[in-house]
Amino acid sequence: MIELADIESAQTIAGVVRIHAEHNPGAMAFTFGDEVMSFGDLHHGSNRAANGLSDLGVKRGDRIAFLGKNTHLYFELLVAANKIGAVMTPVNWRLAGPEVIYVLNNCGARVLFVGDGFAPMVDKILPKLDHITKRIGIDAHDGDLPDYREWRDAFPDTDPMGDGDGDDDAIQLYTSGTTGHPKGAVMTNNSIFFSRSSDGSPVKKLDWQETHPGEVSLLAMPCFHIGGTGSGLTTVFNGTGSVVLAEYDPASALELIEKYRIEKIFLVPAAIQILLNHPNASEVDFSSLKYITYGASPIPLELMREAMERIGCGFVQMYGMTETSGTIVTLNPEDHDPKGSAKMRSVGTPLPGVEVKIINDNGDEVPPDTVGEIATRSWKNMKGYWNNPDATAETINAEGWLRTGDAGYMDADGYLYIHDRMKDMIISGGENIYPAEVENAVYSHPAVADVAVIGIPDKKWGEAVKACVVVKDGAQLDEAAVIAHARENIAGYKCPKTVDFVDELPRNPSGKVLRRELRAPYWEGRDRAVN
Repeated sequence: MIELADIESAQTIAGVVRIHAEHNPGAMAFTFGDEVMSFGDLHHGSNRAANGLSDLGVKRGDRIAFLGKNTHLYFELLVAANKIGAVMTPVNWRLAGPEVIYVLNNCGARVLFVGDGFAPMVDKILPKLDHITKRIGIDAHDGDLPDYREWRDAFPDTDPMGDGDGDDDAIQLYTSGTTGHPKGAVMTNNSIFFSRSSDGSPVKKLDWQETHPGEVSLLAMPCFHIGGTGSGLTTVFNGTGSVVLAEYDPASALELIEKYRIEKIFLVPAAIQILLNHPNASEVDFSSLKYITYGASPIPLELMREAMERIGCGFVQMYGMTETSGTIVTLNPEDHDPKGSAKMRSVGTPLPGVEVKIINDNGDEVPPDTVGEIATRSWKNMKGYWNNPDATAETINAEGWLRTGDAGYMDADGYLYIHDRMKDMIISGGENIYPAEVENAVYSHPAVADVAVIGIPDKKWGEAVKACVVVKDGAQLDEAAVIAHARENIAGYKCPKTVDFVDELPRNPSGKVLRRELRAPYWEGRDRAVN
């Protein structure tokens, strides 16, 4: 049996794979469609791909890029890059051409792996790519690209053993870029396989983090997001298996939960809502599911209650960000009360080994129950933003504290409460209003399917609160009813002054509402989006 200490001693992603391949080579690492990749397959395939990358001139510290939907071969390439000290950069396949150009030029990758369906885009933007000299197709059925498997298998199965140590760069994920250009957050082996406190002591697993041989998770979130890559690498670290969905589809997810007796799954709240609304959900056997972990955006209590009642497993809320290599705070199953409680309004407590504090504009820690900016320090923090020392210095100070840009407070028991992104705060009549609080109040109306709250210009108050509401199918709702319902739950000055009814809310791939897009029409023609 592999001991946790053995895994921790590996220091790198590649080292973890070597240990599992040696001790349990036949265990399933990933399943994609009808193809099963064991840990032995992952090890040997990544050896060949690593040697292929070296043949293309990829060296330690170089970036390789992947543009495509989820596949088990993405993780094989990630491990391959790690074995020669190179860095995997997955590109958001939902981006438009100019955005893809920016990411590829910014990361400097010379080798691009292209998933099925994306060759035409790459052909179109190729003249504007400054560094790409080699393109290889991953199960691509379009374009004239060389096939990844044929390319990989032309190289020897010898382990290059060039992965270095825990402090080396491993993955570069680009932030969602809701304002300006996205930034490349650089994660090291240590931040990905976080296993120790700042003082060097081992980190103890929480009950819901425990695993067993043969455990299977469903990887449903995109791998260009920390939720997808992080979920896959967590099962690699644990020596358990992931069933990979090319992209989130509720019908496929429901089918795979039954077929593979899925025990764990990470979803964003919007995906949970879509799953519950699917007509097949009422017929699915969810008995194998032990935990659903969720995060990336707030979840209203009403949706949480419905999910707990219908699915019946344990729920774990996760709070984190790309810059913290994923989760740093969790609301654990024992704190989930379907009747609602003060703790249910929080995102939970810091993971063992993670420090969290609330600071003011000067960086000083504030007392409990005082709203400020959330700051965190741990091995999970990113190394920095790629080739952007100024942005790195603004985010991480000399003592290693990372400013998240989120507004929140901690209570006396150490539970963290999120108000919203600092930039999304609405100031009306001198009062600070946090959209998440208003959204929770509106969402509890039985006819509301989804809601986002924004600030719009107001001559009298500076800014006024507007709710953008999606109404449930077959339901009737008007502006007065929304405002009256909100007034029953929150102070009058926080309530929406106006309501827009929309068919759907714009979201980025991680599930976060793009309030910038909702606000844009109201602030058009102004020099700044505050009043």
